[in-house]
Amino acid sequence: MVQDLPVYICEMAALFQKFIWKEINIKNELLAGFTVSMTMIPESLSFAILAGLPPLTGLYAAFLMGIVTAILGGRPGMVSGGAGATVVVLIALIQSHGIQYLFAAVALAGILQILVGIFRFGKFVRLIPQPVMYGFLNGLAVIIFMAQVDQFRVSATGEWMSGISLVTMAGLCSLTILIVLLLPKMTKAVPASLAAIVVVSLLVYFFGIDTKKVLDIAAVGGGLPRLQVPAIPFEWNTLQIVFPYALVMASVGLIESLLTLNMVDELTQTKGNTNREAIAQGAANITNGFFGGMGGCAMVAQTLVNIGAGARTRLSSIVAALSILLVVLAGSPVIEQIPMAALLGVMMMVAIGTFQWASIRIIRKMPKSDIFVGILVALITIVLHNLALAVLIGVVIAALVFAWDNAKRIRARKLTDAEGNKVYAFYGPLFFGATAAFMEKFDFQSDPQKIIIDFKESRIVDMSAIEILKKVVGRYRDMGKTVVLRHLSADCIRLLDNASGFIEINIEEDPGYRVMSP
Repeated sequence: MVQDLPVYICEMAALFQKFIWKEINIKNELLAGFTVSMTMIPESLSFAILAGLPPLTGLYAAFLMGIVTAILGGRPGMVSGGAGATVVVLIALIQSHGIQYLFAAVALAGILQILVGIFRFGKFVRLIPQPVMYGFLNGLAVIIFMAQVDQFRVSATGEWMSGISLVTMAGLCSLTILIVLLLPKMTKAVPASLAAIVVVSLLVYFFGIDTKKVLDIAAVGGGLPRLQVPAIPFEWNTLQIVFPYALVMASVGLIESLLTLNMVDELTQTKGNTNREAIAQGAANITNGFFGGMGGCAMVAQTLVNIGAGARTRLSSIVAALSILLVVLAGSPVIEQIPMAALLGVMMMVAIGTFQWASIRIIRKMPKSDIFVGILVALITIVLHNLALAVLIGVVIAALVFAWDNAKRIRARKLTDAEGNKVYAFYGPLFFGATAAFMEKFDFQSDPQKIIIDFKESRIVDMSAIEILKKVVGRYRDMGKTVVLRHLSADCIRLLDNASGFIEINIEEDPGYRVMSP
């Protein structure tokens, strides 16, 4: 993290210079940040209440995650806060050991995330295939939409609304959606989401419409977050309790954050830094653990609101975080009166925008295995609300399908050279999945005294390949026959040299061969 400090300073200096020379759209950044804060407040409150935490822990998390990642993160335009994905995995710990253990787990998760960034493991997010991304985003879109539908319940009883209250809520929500859809066609001077929230809020206020408001979820007023060391015994037994939860939270948070980073990269045609983002997420969670926040990660919906409002710099994310703090300190009387219908309409439009409709249009052109992976990831995301598990399962299945497809590509052309030697010219990679097919290609009994295995169009990939080669050579050797390997690339030769002592094979040098060399 220290080595990236000059980069942070240069970026902030560049942002300040753009501000001075008016090279960034200040109005868009400010309005986008304020809009994001309005959508984060009810969501952060809901997540905190769902986990059995004081409402302010959710707002503190939104502020702390937002400000730290906005300044230190690897992706301008991303928004982080108290996300439900990370809080859900800690509910069992909260119920069994209390809130102080939550703070300890959040801080430890932050340390693990920083280690991921320091050792540059963030790049492995590139291994996530496109069908997994489709499934992740489609499942997340359904989750976001269903979470808004759940707000059509009466806060006091938890029962579904009915009668005039249901009609009012649905009408105001529909009006919000219409404004979000139609306003950009008339003007882009003001973010449509913010305009919709303001218009619906004023309509409710001046006409005295009785409807569900932010105050019906929880009060949002409070003071500044205070530094506090988690009140837990610092002993081995505590670490055994906290570490599993911290590890899961760190994994879920990083996967969701880095996938969000990739998504913004595609939307803005720019490149973020995964390792810096991992470090920033970790620093933010450590800060949460010591300042009374419930922790979190990048928030896909709010990030889409931010990008959709025209934000492209860190300024909007900083404004969003500071707006939340301002609301906690002084703005609660106003914010508490915002109708939930306005926020629901905005978030429903975000859900619709999050869904990858292109995946539906091209589904007939995709391989069946990719369709299966995408649908499975989406279903796991929706049913279990566990984004990390869904992505992990999707990646594993995609990797197995890839291995199976490549295992079927191993081919051998058999011929006899001018000297009467049997030549096996192989095509396709030799790895763990192809070893059985490789072994079946040889005619051990009928082959002459010298056998040449030609790897000009193939390569030795892993230990399983070396093991099967050892078996082939050993079987021929038991018959008094000689095996020679030809046209090995430099990396394959290094692999066999490293296995010296485990396997001894005659390698025929070919100075003119350069095709497979790195």
